[in-house]
Amino acid sequence: MPTGSPMPAPLRRRALPVLVALGHARPAAAQAEAWRAAWAAFQSRFVAPEGRVIDTGNGGVSHTEGQGWGMLFALRAQDRQGFERLLAWTRRTLARPGDSLHAWRYRPDGGLRVDDLNNATDGDLCIAWALLEAGARWRAPEHHALGSAIGRDVLRLLVRQAGSISLLLPGALGFERADRFVINPSYYVFPAFRWLARAVPDPAWARLAADGLLLLRQARFGRWELPPDWLEVDRRSGIPAIAQAWPPRFSYDAVRVPLWLGWAGLRDEPTFRNANRFWSGRAALPAWVDLTSDVSSPYSASAGVAALAQLVAGGSGTPALPSPRSLLLAQKYYDAALTMLAAAAAEGNQPAQD
Repeated sequence: MPTGSPMPAPLRRRALPVLVALGHARPAAAQAEAWRAAWAAFQSRFVAPEGRVIDTGNGGVSHTEGQGWGMLFALRAQDRQGFERLLAWTRRTLARPGDSLHAWRYRPDGGLRVDDLNNATDGDLCIAWALLEAGARWRAPEHHALGSAIGRDVLRLLVRQAGSISLLLPGALGFERADRFVINPSYYVFPAFRWLARAVPDPAWARLAADGLLLLRQARFGRWELPPDWLEVDRRSGIPAIAQAWPPRFSYDAVRVPLWLGWAGLRDEPTFRNANRFWSGRAALPAWVDLTSDVSSPYSASAGVAALAQLVAGGSGTPALPSPRSLLLAQKYYDAALTMLAAAAAEGNQPAQD
């Protein structure tokens, strides 16, 4: 259970050098070839010709999460043409008026296909990260400029203060209450923060990263001390609690928290270790666990969650890229994407290759 008290200042300061030192490796030649094959299969199965990543498990919608992840996959496959196609569709279809963020969802059916201009912060962070990495890799100043603009608007529109803690809102609208903020822990995309801090120098990035770890250290619930999909954070004290409007589960969203921690090299964080403790030693992984009753789902988790479990376990079982055949046969975009993200995270702290 969370302590209910603020984290001591020395622990907060200790997080800063770790986050400032974050990096991402370029894949070696063999890795790049594997990425090209996996990315080609992923595109064939889940990306429309115009560059729209299709969520096959959610009515065929597209969202900024998928666009950002797709751009990160294209980078690892060294596919600039595919990257540019994804980016062009994203900007043409989802760019918001008045800032550099993006509307979070596109619906292929219905009269108004972009019916909600609110953003999703994790999607914008991944898009900005991909743009900044592309700008550096392909010497594309226009990508660096757009990634920087997104970063500035993240700081301008999506950061709030709760007590002494800086918080990252899940979107520009709808997550502020009179006495609390609603937060999604999986929207803290820690590997993106280093790129953004370099492109948009501002001490707010270090505060946001360190306070994000502080929040995760406090937001641990149930037998396994895991984060929920959604949190409420008291405006005055900064103390987190499980959000009342969502099921009190470590589930669909929260499984990405150890992904981002592992990708950022933060394997010593309690949340990362506790996810390993929850997942390890099971014949079948549960899809979720209720953090108030400790009751697990009666059905098994997907292969994507299994790949995340491999990531947190480490050792010789670290996740590999899924085979092109398995991607072509995959039923759900989210499951396929998680397997590719887990593989990218496993490679993320290897020595860089030119």
